Formats: sequence, C-alpha cells, structure tokens
Amino acid sequence: MEKKWYALYVHSRQEKKVSGLLRSQDIEEYLPLQKVVRQWSDRKKTIEEPLFKSYVFCRIPENDMEKVRRVSGVTNFVYWLGKPAVIRDNEILEIKDLLDNYDTILVENIGYHVNDEITIAKGPFANQKGMIKTVEKNKIKIFIESLGCLLIADITKNNILNLHV
Repeated sequence: MEKKWYALYVHSRQEKKVSGLLRSQDIEEYLPLQKVVRQWSDRKKTIEEPLFKSYVFCRIPENDMEKVRRVSGVTNFVYWLGKPAVIRDNEILEIKDLLDNYDTILVENIGYHVNDEITIAKGPFANQKGMIKTVEKNKIKIFIESLGCLLIADITKNNILNLHV
C-alpha cells in the first residue's frame, strides 16, 4: 500500500518523545528540529527545538492510522476538509532543505488558507461572505459574489469576522 506523509498534532512539549516512540515502532517519522541559543541566568546553551510546535510528521499507509493514533502523546492527525491532511513529499523535502541551508527559520501561522470561506466584519463589504483566493503578509484577497458579478477586495486580516471551515 502507498505511504503518504501526514502531520500529527501531539501534546505540548511531547514532540521528541512521540518521534522516538514512532521510530521504536518502525513508523517512518520526521521531526524538523532547529538549533537555537537559549540564555539562562548563568549561561547560554544551544539546544534543538521543534520547528513546528506540537507537530510531528509520519509517513505511513492509510491502514496504519489507528496504530499511530494509539501512540502515547499523539492527539490526532491534522485534518483538512474533513480528512487527515496529506503532506506532499516535496514539501517535506523543502523543510529539510531549509533546515540544512539556514540557521534560523521563523514559522508564522497565518490561520487562513486559500479557498477558506469567510465573512467580512467591517468596511465597505461588511457582512459579505467571500472566499480567500490569496494570502499575503498583511492582506487576504477575497472573491465576493454580489450583484451578479465577482468583486475582488483586499481586506486586512483584522477585518475578518469569522472563518467557515
């Protein structure tokens, strides 16, 4: 059966433990770690910490999902559109490449995704429903269907009322 990469949501600060438990059960796993310098009152120390807090990746056939769910520390698979989210092989390779080539990587969770349906909170399109088409650093571009035509509006993130997932 074909193996696919999945993201697991794990208990806080349990990423390394879960990664080790998966490995001990011969489950292919990947925990992206980056080196960071931490300052204590008396010293500095370089440690490895997870790039993605509370996430571990595993590569399994679909019929092994229940086995993975039973691993201590695993909360569940990360879901997208009602199904466990499949992570493409090239995305895992890109993460590995970034960690190999850069010392510091910042992860910014935008919370919005292309094709999410939202309602606008304020501004000229207040209370209009729309669909996110692009996500930029400080703006979300949304298609709004009204008056029989399609409008495109740049709406700042703080003008979004809610997300319809």
